[in-house]
Amino acid sequence: MGSPVRVLAEATPATRDRYVDLLRVASLGVVVLGHWMMAAVTPDGVGNLLAVVPALQPLTWLLQVMPVFFFVGGFSHALSYRSLLRKRPEGSADSVYAAFLRARLQRLLRPTMVFVLVWGAAALLIQLLGGGGGLTGVTLRLVTQPLWFIGIYLAMVAFTPPLLRLHERYGWGAFAGLAGAAAAVDLLRFAAGVPYVEFLNFAFVWLAVHQLGFLRADGRLGAGPGLRADGRLGAGPGLRPLRRPALLAGAGLVTAVALVAFGPYPLSMVGMPGEKVSNMAPPTLALLCHGLWLVGAVELLRAPAARLLARPRAWRTVVAANGVAMTAFLWHLTAMLGVYGAMLALDAPLPGPATAGWWAQTPLRLAAAAVLTAGLVAAFRTFERPAPSSATAGFSAPGTGSGLLAALGATLCLLGVLGLSMVGLAGLLEGRTALLIAVPVSAPAAVAMTLCGWLLVERAGRGRAVR
Repeated sequence: MGSPVRVLAEATPATRDRYVDLLRVASLGVVVLGHWMMAAVTPDGVGNLLAVVPALQPLTWLLQVMPVFFFVGGFSHALSYRSLLRKRPEGSADSVYAAFLRARLQRLLRPTMVFVLVWGAAALLIQLLGGGGGLTGVTLRLVTQPLWFIGIYLAMVAFTPPLLRLHERYGWGAFAGLAGAAAAVDLLRFAAGVPYVEFLNFAFVWLAVHQLGFLRADGRLGAGPGLRADGRLGAGPGLRPLRRPALLAGAGLVTAVALVAFGPYPLSMVGMPGEKVSNMAPPTLALLCHGLWLVGAVELLRAPAARLLARPRAWRTVVAANGVAMTAFLWHLTAMLGVYGAMLALDAPLPGPATAGWWAQTPLRLAAAAVLTAGLVAAFRTFERPAPSSATAGFSAPGTGSGLLAALGATLCLLGVLGLSMVGLAGLLEGRTALLIAVPVSAPAAVAMTLCGWLLVERAGRGRAVR
């Protein structure tokens, strides 16, 4: 018998779109590398390399790849939900929704809850012992920040069924409606000065990118038809559809450049410390256009990537990486800050950010962070393996799964992880809070909401299997 990865790779159906798996892993990998590179750590705190060297900000137009991950999510969610609907027992739409949420969120929430509980216990112990200053305090504030991504992804999963119905009825019109809403929000924000309206774009911008994944699932982005399982373009309609991704990439890039050049939008596609306007928090129309050009660009690369992934070794690498991607994402900041902490504890030289010594040291820091991340992945990877669910073992019989209960659980998880990403774990015993949708939330409250929401999703999605 071969290794589990080899067995899984060899069992891959011929119909599976391997490129989607590559995009999922590659986008998370770029985010991790970007975070490691942007951290400008000194004994006094953590800054941002892009603020130290503004000339590097154009690189964010290549390295801000979260839109690709959400686009891939839309594609996968559409296929998963439709598969459940085809196999459901008659009259069980509510339980199918519950099973869908549980199946899609399991590999997301199980490793996330372990991360939150481990770091919560560590933060409590540190503060009970009187620690929490210096880099330790900064770490307690920063390690939870990437959880915003988990929160947005939760919302995408929860909204998949109604948005998929809109897609099936209106096609590109559903995407245009979300994109138009994002543009209207920015108009109200910048031209009319309407307060707080900008936060609506956390939904409109990211859900519009997610909607592009639905279009890809139906072959309506243009690169799908004519692409055979071996990665080669078929005759006839295979080449013509490449025009649509090219138009999408070109239009997105030109519009994003124009918005940045003539509008109120900053150059960086990631948040910068102290800036009055961020393209990320909340997202802007410029970020949506950036997402369009990225989606078009990756679709243009689909054929050569598919040929590469037809090679067994390349595909095994992607399969192995997919099995630990979320765990690595959750713990990568822990590893990076651990490397810097060890350097400070050992009185190792820590050159100023962007100096010659800092750049020379960068490969060693990245290698150390990668090794430490690998160790953390080895310790926690088991929690990323999904338990048997109704998506794999069968489907809940009518009435055994509650869509309403699952939606409530997903909402609590969404609010919990977003709150925790904002408030962090520093000041855990002092009652430190952050404002979440006009409501102050503390770290203990955020952890409680996340845990309760996860348990509700698990309970709602479980039921008697029907094969």
